Formats: sequence, C-alpha cells, structure tokens
Amino acid sequence: MQAQALTAGQARAIADGDSEERVAALNQAVLDADEKTAAFIQALADDAVKVAGGQVFVIRGDKGYDPVSGAEVAVPDDAEDVVNNNYMRGALDAALAALRLASPDEQARAQAAGALFKDPDASRLPLIEKALAAERSSAVKARLEMARAAALIGSEDQARRLEAAKLLADSRSPDTKLLLNERLASETDAQVQAALKSAIAAIDASLVWGERLAAIFSGVSLGSVLLLAALGLAITYGLMGVINMAHGELIMIGAYATYVMQGLFQRFLPESLFGWYLVAAIPASFLASALVGAVLERGVIRFLYGRPLETLLATWGISLMLQQGVRSLFGAQNVGVENPSWMSGGVQLMNNLTLPWNRIGIIVFAALVLLAMGWLIGRTRLGLFVRGVTQNRPIASCMGVNTARIDTYAFALGSGIAGLAGCALSQIGNVGPDLGQGYIVDSFMVVVLGGVGQLAGTVYAALGLGILNKFIEGWAGAVLAKIAVLVFIIVFIQKRPQGIFAIKGREA
Repeated sequence: MQAQALTAGQARAIADGDSEERVAALNQAVLDADEKTAAFIQALADDAVKVAGGQVFVIRGDKGYDPVSGAEVAVPDDAEDVVNNNYMRGALDAALAALRLASPDEQARAQAAGALFKDPDASRLPLIEKALAAERSSAVKARLEMARAAALIGSEDQARRLEAAKLLADSRSPDTKLLLNERLASETDAQVQAALKSAIAAIDASLVWGERLAAIFSGVSLGSVLLLAALGLAITYGLMGVINMAHGELIMIGAYATYVMQGLFQRFLPESLFGWYLVAAIPASFLASALVGAVLERGVIRFLYGRPLETLLATWGISLMLQQGVRSLFGAQNVGVENPSWMSGGVQLMNNLTLPWNRIGIIVFAALVLLAMGWLIGRTRLGLFVRGVTQNRPIASCMGVNTARIDTYAFALGSGIAGLAGCALSQIGNVGPDLGQGYIVDSFMVVVLGGVGQLAGTVYAALGLGILNKFIEGWAGAVLAKIAVLVFIIVFIQKRPQGIFAIKGREA
C-alpha cells in the first residue's frame, strides 16, 4: 500500500483539540504515514509546533514552515505553542516507534516493537499486522507477536481478548505480568478473567526460577567480595595472629590507588586506552597497600607479636590516622571511579535475570586471586617459610630462616591482597574514606567462621554467608538478614569454636 501524504486537516487534528481526539487522529495518520507525517510527529514530540487560527506551523530556529508543503510561512504573533500532556507524549513516542517498524535496521525494528508492546493500543493493530506480514527476522517477529497480543488485550471482542491472554502467557516477562494485572483490574467477563489469572500464574511460575537464579548469583557475587576482603585477613590474622583493625583502610588504599590510576590514564594517555586503566590498577593497588602494610609491620606490629589485644588497639588508632590522611589528600567526599566499557552492561539469560559484567568480573577476579594465593602459600619457598614461621618460630629461626623478614613479607602480602579487594570494590560501589569500615567486621566473621588459618574454610564461609544473606534478604529484608546471619555465626561458633575446618595434628 502506498503511503498517503499528510493533509492540512490531519495536521490540525493531531495538533489541536482534545487529547483523545488528537491521539485517534495520530494513530490514523500513522497507519499510512509518509516522510512528512513522520517529520511532523517528530516536531510535535520536540515541542516545535504552534497553532493559530486553525493553521499549524512547524518551528525550526526562528522561522515557521507549513507541515504539508514544507514551505516557509510567516508565523502570526498570536500563535500558541502546542501543549502535550503525559498521555499525548506517550502516544507520540508510540507513534514514532510504529514508524520505525519499516526501518531497514533490524535492531531499530526490534526496539520499535518493544516500545509498542509497552504502550498497547488496539487502533495500531492494522499497522502491527502489516509489519508482521512483511517481517523476515524471527526475533523481531516474536516481539511483534507480543505487541499484537498486547494490543488485542484491550479489544472489545471477547474472543480476541482470550486469544491475547493465551499468547501473553508465553511471554514470561515482568512487563507482561504488569500488563495482564492492569487488564484484570478492569475486566468484567468471567471467562476472560479466568484466562488472565491463568496467564499470570504461568508467568509467575517461570519468573520464580529467574528470581532464584538471581538470588544465587547475587549471593555468589557478595561471597566473592567477602572472599577478597577476607583473604588478606586470613594471612595477617589467621596465620600471624595479628588482629589488624586497619585492614579495612588497606582495602580503601587499594580503591584510591585505582582512582589515581584512572586519573593518570585520563590525563596522559589517549581516550582509546582508557579501558586499560583497570588492568594497570591491579598491580598498583596491590603495591600501594603492600607498601603501607610493610611500613605498618616494621614500625608497629613487630613490637606487639604475641599480644593480640595491643595489636587491636594500635591498629585501630592507625586506621583512624589512615582515614584522616585520605581525607586530607582526596577530600571527605566520595570520588568517582568509572567502569571500563568492557565492564559495563551485562548478559541477559532470562527475562528477569541479567548478570552485570562488573559482578561477573569480580567473581572471576576473586577466583584468580584465590588460586594465586593458594599457589604462593602452598607451592613456593616464601610460602614454606611463612608456614614454618607461623607454626613454630623458634625452630624456623634455628633452621636459618630470617623470621623478621618473613613477618614483613607475610604482612605485606596480606595487605596487598586487601588492596586488590579495594580495586575490585571500586567497580561496584562508592570510593570514600569510610569504604573499608563496611567490610572489616564481615571479614573477621568470615575468617573465624571458616577456621583460623584455614584457606579452604575462608572460601566456604565467604560463599556460604553471601548466599545465605541474599536468600534471607529476599524474604525478610536487608536489616533482618544481617541480624539473622550474625545470630547464625554466634550459634555456630558456640557449637564449633574452631570454625568449619578445625586445625588437626601437631599444629593443633
């Protein structure tokens, strides 16, 4: 069918009058719209149309044009702006989407079909069916079928509403459920009501799996964050017996090192290389926190071995100093750390399940850090010395091990891993002087629950607490979830003081 040219009567009916009448004229014009019709609708959406004496003017810059002929015309002084309320704006957006159904770009057609689905109107059925008949892409066709069903749900014909309810039951998306609930509230036919309820129940049954998988993913993601935050503490507290209350500030230093690296890339390197700042920030955050940890161990901790309460007080004071130092250097406000382009967005597995790339990246990063740490402690000469010194310092010293140097290396390693946690946390939250305070208590809980000095226990505790917290949070809320997890840990430690994995053999 050949597109019909925009007429002066159509332009006047779309631009002036009651909203219901304007929308009806708009939908009729869209059915066989030409380029001038599309341009006029876009001008309306851009608030660039005036009316005076029954004549319509499109405004571009400080000049007026006739929407039908496109010729420049004089705009009367008494011309008034066309005012679009929210209802009219929604209709204009849907009309523009409908016009994109004829686009040669498949993605544009898919987006247009999605927009028509979210704003259904029975008057657009001929346009949708026309697009369906011409569509060759199966993906776009499926979206158009849903848009058609959404339009049919408001039909006056009972059979068409029943057909739409059955079609929409297969959509299995939250948007479809919302649409069906809105229709159910106004539906008077008992048979259609039953079909709508059946469709909603079918959608609920499919959405529940997406919600469960989302909770599991969120729990694993939270567990990975806790694991990164607790791995460094597993060395400084689990192996060395130092209650390091400044561990959270070492995490904060790693996050600020990432922020500094981002600034260096923005200032000195081409924009095309900006996405690599995060890769460069990984060793930078490790070295920054490791250096601070080495200075801390050499200056304070080495005089307090064997006195855990004094290490607690000393490191608590140091944590306050580090926080104030960061406030003096970077300010008290949070600083912004951008996600690289390859960490933005996500992958959609189901209609109500999207996995963000930054969370997936943190899970993979935590696994790599865990493997590297396990290899370092279990397979290297440094790891052998660290285990020897922590298990029996006098014998290790008699065997020629420089225990003071190993203490510094071990503490710096634990601090550096805390810096890596800060680097990861900068990608999912705000970076500020108080960043580490939100993780220090959780880190100690993970280490104690897993078993002091047990790397495997730290992994099990971090992932278990993360998943448990997210499942309880979905049922009872965030605050009650925190309380429930804390009560669980207290009860567990009462029954099993040595944690999930108890130390065995001579070491015990």
